[in-house]
Amino acid sequence: MNKILLMVICMATWVTNAQITLKGVVKDSIGNPLEMANVIAINNATNKLDSYGFTDSKGNYKLNLTQNATYKIQVSYIGLKTSEISVETKDVNLLKDISLQGDDSLEEINITYKMPVTVKGDTIVYDADSFKNGTEKKLGDVLQKLPGVEVNEDGEIEVEGKAVKKVMVEGKDFFDGDSKIATKNIPANAIDKVQVLKNHSEVGQMSRVTDNEDNVVINIKLKEGKKNFWFGEVSAGLGMAMEDSRYLAHPKLFYYSPKYSLNVITDINNIGEVPFTMRDYFKFTGGFRSFGEGNGTNFNVGSNDIAFLTLKNNRAKEIQSKFGALNFSYSPKKTWDISGFAIYSGNKTDMEETTRRTYSNAGIDKNNLPAYDENDPSSVKYIDTEQTQDMTNQTSDLGLFKLSSSYKPNVNNQLDYDIFAKVSKQQQLQSTLSSRTYLNADDEVVPINQISEQSPYSINQNLNYYYTLNDKNIFAFEMQHLWQNEDPFYNAELEKLSFYNLLSLTNVNPNPGDHNLFNVSQNKKVKTNKLDAKLDYYYVLNSKSNLNVTLGSTLSNQQFNSDIFEILGGNKNEITAPSTVNDVDFSFDDLYVGLHYKFISGIFTFNQGFTVHNYESKNTQLGSVYKKNFTKLLPDASIKMNLKKSETLRLSYSMETSFTDVNQLAEGYVFNNYNSLYSGNRQLANSLYHNVNLNYFSFNMFNYTNVFGSINYSKQIDIIKSNTQFIDVNQVKTSINSAFPDESISARANFQKSFRKFKVRLGGNVSYAKSNSLITNRQTNEVRNRLSKTFSHSYTSRFSTNFKEAPNFDIGYNVSINNSNIGGVENTFTTHSPYINFDAFFLKEFIFTSKYTYNKVLNNEEIIDSYGFLRADLTYQKKNSKWEYKVGVTNLLNSTGLNQNSSNDIYVSNSSYIIQPRIAMFTLKYNL
Repeated sequence: MNKILLMVICMATWVTNAQITLKGVVKDSIGNPLEMANVIAINNATNKLDSYGFTDSKGNYKLNLTQNATYKIQVSYIGLKTSEISVETKDVNLLKDISLQGDDSLEEINITYKMPVTVKGDTIVYDADSFKNGTEKKLGDVLQKLPGVEVNEDGEIEVEGKAVKKVMVEGKDFFDGDSKIATKNIPANAIDKVQVLKNHSEVGQMSRVTDNEDNVVINIKLKEGKKNFWFGEVSAGLGMAMEDSRYLAHPKLFYYSPKYSLNVITDINNIGEVPFTMRDYFKFTGGFRSFGEGNGTNFNVGSNDIAFLTLKNNRAKEIQSKFGALNFSYSPKKTWDISGFAIYSGNKTDMEETTRRTYSNAGIDKNNLPAYDENDPSSVKYIDTEQTQDMTNQTSDLGLFKLSSSYKPNVNNQLDYDIFAKVSKQQQLQSTLSSRTYLNADDEVVPINQISEQSPYSINQNLNYYYTLNDKNIFAFEMQHLWQNEDPFYNAELEKLSFYNLLSLTNVNPNPGDHNLFNVSQNKKVKTNKLDAKLDYYYVLNSKSNLNVTLGSTLSNQQFNSDIFEILGGNKNEITAPSTVNDVDFSFDDLYVGLHYKFISGIFTFNQGFTVHNYESKNTQLGSVYKKNFTKLLPDASIKMNLKKSETLRLSYSMETSFTDVNQLAEGYVFNNYNSLYSGNRQLANSLYHNVNLNYFSFNMFNYTNVFGSINYSKQIDIIKSNTQFIDVNQVKTSINSAFPDESISARANFQKSFRKFKVRLGGNVSYAKSNSLITNRQTNEVRNRLSKTFSHSYTSRFSTNFKEAPNFDIGYNVSINNSNIGGVENTFTTHSPYINFDAFFLKEFIFTSKYTYNKVLNNEEIIDSYGFLRADLTYQKKNSKWEYKVGVTNLLNSTGLNQNSSNDIYVSNSSYIIQPRIAMFTLKYNL
């Protein structure tokens, strides 16, 4: 690793020393400096564009040129005549000021060479070919090389530190609500330009009265040969792992024309490359945003799945994936656009994990514990450590469907309708062997089998109408409806485990004579019917100020039903005690009115106001009704300072109320897993949040430096907390409003700079949080507050090259440190993660790429695990041939597992997670 770093540094030094700098100032005819003028340098010998740049606010420009060469320097600015000068370089830096004259002609400026980057208002346009070196295969590979753009391992895109909301191709939505499908599938050779649309507004007439600063969209412009023609690729491969065979099939087809588009993507493989994970499914929004954003109310419908495991680092012991996706758009006429998509993902996953937990025994007098008596139902075991070996088989079939319509008869009217459906069928079979040590009892080994099944679905509809009466009056009506049905089923079969004490809380004793076999099941059904609507009226006072009046409502109804039963001797035994059955009807209504005033003064933009809410909730259960009604005023304010065209500082404050849904209100016991029962609290009150945010963004096109940072502070009052009681290894939880506030502060900073053929990125995240939890002392049954403090900080560094002909490196080093103090028990976990990616285009027909990552995990400065992953691919494609051949090996080092660690109020855990072995593949691809 050190030798590679030294080689990269030497290469960078050699390239730097072989160049000189041309600097100067660009002015107009009367001597005023020009900002954002285009400056390009064309090498007379090669007739190629060697360097380019923009002027800053003072008219300064800077170009890096090769020594001992002759250049033609062209400077252009909208409304002025293009200037051209000749420069001959030696071995010293040059200084040249350039003056542009007025241009009264109406002819367009003729730019012979493509600018790698151009800026048009809030739009940055990158010429893709200017950043490609020939090794790129997908959109994500291209985006990684653009100044100010980052793509993480999950395919999510960030521009100047802001998450990209959606990706479009030729102005048409590409699977709205997700950027991963775009970055992993759109072929790099089809991309002509990448347009970054900042401050993007989906509704033209709303752009001047709403704040869209955080709304960033990417639009892909295709090469001319890819329009009105089918293009894509068909890949198929065979290979082998350590003991069995492997396969993949990956056809992709795309068609774009002005009137309609069609995209078809499929992927079938058993090599561990999951196109669409369960985590992707649950976070996929379909472009629907949370309706409560900005009104001060946080009421989100929770998920009711039970202990469905997710992949760690998108890896597992064995993964089989099937994926199919269809995206389309159609424009029957210029004023009407129809679009939609359908996605299917089917995965079969085997997971194997070993976990060791050390339980917190703070407050327990270990020297005076009574010995455990298995014949005494009131006797309690005090667990010290637990090691579990889990074998999990998971099957999931996931589907998403969306249909959208947008009708714009004229500039003053727009009507949008969307319907988005999610359906799934999931099953998880989990076998666990639990080895436990106790403070007051003999050690034991307990086998546990669990089954989790669910087939939930949801339908989300959105209706928006925007109407501009005149320049002074704008109306916006938005309505969203959610219908959701969830039906999780859970079963646990346990041997040699006394569950008597846990069940005694339910006041039943279904099997008093046999505590060595326990087979319990739970049915749960939750239905949600939620309607959100609001009407915004904007009165434009002048070009720099407007008033906004909002009328809105949230109307929600949820039905929660659950029951528990046991299998005794092959027969079903219903447990009908009131404490084990839920039949809950919960309604939540929020009626609100808001007033906001926005105005601009110099470089400052002020937006302040308030929202008045009338809340009413009612839950019916256990034969009685509990109602609550109150009114709350929630203020919010923000100040934005525009320091320069692409440099802003923003301070914002908001007060929010947060409400739980029905899941934490149902008072009958429900199983969270085999050793955890939960009982809700129907009298839970809302929580109150105070949020303060400070954000800074700067993107300097003059020197391609991108800096962003943020500081966030939150104080949560009356926050809902769990009160945990221990019975043996089992936990019984309920929820209450904490009398102690939680506080957290976090900071994030990122620096990125592109120069010559290099790109450097430095970043860091720091967070500190104080939270309170309630624990029932296992020895005294005293309920006490436990203060938890967590201090986490992580740092990232990255250096990458982008040579056209020489090999390229992408080198980074990441460190994360997590320190926790839970009830006086301290733990520090540290992870060091260096990595290096290499790619080379050689002999005009071969591409070699490799990716290596290494992880070292420490607990309190003691190494507890270390592992590395290496992947290598060799690709051959003859010039102008449509056929491509690839030999690739994943997990070349044959690493066996991942190590992860965590801590909470109850225990500190460390786990080892088995992954797929080394896999070698031969892949054949045909490019359409």
